[in-house]
Amino acid sequence: MIIRRLGIAVVAFGLAVAGALAQTLPLPENLVGASSDAGEALLVGAEAREAYFPLADNFVTQKTQSFCGVASMTMVFNAMALPAPAVPEYEPFKTFTQDNVLDEATEAVIPRATILKQGMTLDQLGAAIATKPVEASVRHAADSSLDTFRSEARDYLAQKGHFVIVNYLRKAMGQQTGGHISPLAAYDAEADRFLILDVARYKYPPVWVTVADLYAAMNTPDADNDNKTRGYVLIAKKTVQ
Repeated sequence: MIIRRLGIAVVAFGLAVAGALAQTLPLPENLVGASSDAGEALLVGAEAREAYFPLADNFVTQKTQSFCGVASMTMVFNAMALPAPAVPEYEPFKTFTQDNVLDEATEAVIPRATILKQGMTLDQLGAAIATKPVEASVRHAADSSLDTFRSEARDYLAQKGHFVIVNYLRKAMGQQTGGHISPLAAYDAEADRFLILDVARYKYPPVWVTVADLYAAMNTPDADNDNKTRGYVLIAKKTVQ
């Protein structure tokens, strides 16, 4: 039943991705498209994929070219089933959208106007996420290591209700061109690759990237964050004392 469910999900996800692939940029050889035969095989064999299904159910495309962090937060909060705001056009249902996920609390961290202009840094992303009832642990690549990143991200992706968002430099892994933010969805040990659900679906599809390439892309200085390196955020619901 698990394999059958996964197969159905892969097909459904592949169809959803196909609709976003019409004019996407070609992938460099070091990346594996999620909807390719090789990409689907990686998902079937992945040892850590608990994040995949809830994220795929809530996959969104960033609504502006600077909203990668906003789109990633929206996906993760909905995947975690956090208490969501009302949405007038969806009444009586509630959900996070890229319009309402930013509120007074996140405005104090980074104003919406700033995000619209230049996006957000890793530290701003972590602080914005922490305004919700979650534990958000920010890891700069320079303060971590390849092995630590692999271990922490893999362990989170193997647990229900745990998520990882990465901040990386596209050109460091062969894409075009600047800093970017998206959630991870799965890890395959044999290939030593993570699946990135790229929220800029008009530009690139979801891809499988080696841990080494992703870590190198995170281990790059961000001029907008005092030249600290990029990195990742580990997210889980707060434990009730």
